[in-house]
Amino acid sequence: MQIVGKIQLKLNPPRNHWWHVSLYPCAKGISSQQIPCGDKTLEILFNFISHRLEIQTSAGEYEEILLQDGLSVAEFYHQLFNKLQKVDVRVRILAKPFSMNIDKPFTHITEHHSYQKTHIESFWKILLWTSGIFKQFCSRFQGKTCPVQLYWHHMDLALTRFSGRRAPELPRNAHKLSKETYSHEFISFGLLPGDEHVHAAAYYAYAYPSPKGISHEPLQPPAAQWVVSNGTPLALLMYSDLRTHPDPEGALLAFLESSFQAGAKCAGWEQTS
Repeated sequence: MQIVGKIQLKLNPPRNHWWHVSLYPCAKGISSQQIPCGDKTLEILFNFISHRLEIQTSAGEYEEILLQDGLSVAEFYHQLFNKLQKVDVRVRILAKPFSMNIDKPFTHITEHHSYQKTHIESFWKILLWTSGIFKQFCSRFQGKTCPVQLYWHHMDLALTRFSGRRAPELPRNAHKLSKETYSHEFISFGLLPGDEHVHAAAYYAYAYPSPKGISHEPLQPPAAQWVVSNGTPLALLMYSDLRTHPDPEGALLAFLESSFQAGAKCAGWEQTS
């Protein structure tokens, strides 16, 4: 997914907050955006029903790669760029992982080659269900909101609301990724599969800049809690708690709304619904 995301980064026109690089859950799996390529459009789809990577252009060209256990990152990379040449798409990317503590290019990563169909299908269906709830939550807010999108560098499904105010300027030596991401005040929500800080799947919410007192605001459902992550208060609802709740949809909407109200109240947003 990082490889496909980097192809989008190279070919898509830039959008604010890096929205041009994200992926989207869809009825077959996870898809790229429509990618302009000269006089035609490209789409790359991870099909998790037939377990194939599908490469389709608006000119009718089609190629595919079988997704299966044993396919290494290096082999996937070589196959994908060979297929892109067959549909007359020429693109060069920075061919190494981002934010993964792997210090070698995709072409040399042969040790990562696991593809577990059952786990992948489960993850995709959780993303689809969550995406539907996030879209319901989107409809309650009239301000600027990002699409419900999957960021491939961290594998979190995210939704962000903006107050319309600029955030404090970051230091001049800050990474350009951070400068664009944190240019405006926001409250962000997401589903995280787990990382070095949160060791299992969880729903999260946080405000940027983090306002004083936010961690003292109430959260719903009762299983939700405030934790400190990288020095910032983070609202957290573990997926394991949500999946055993008698009303998972209502519980997730309550978590999203309560964490938003906490951030909007403490940060002094004018529009809180």
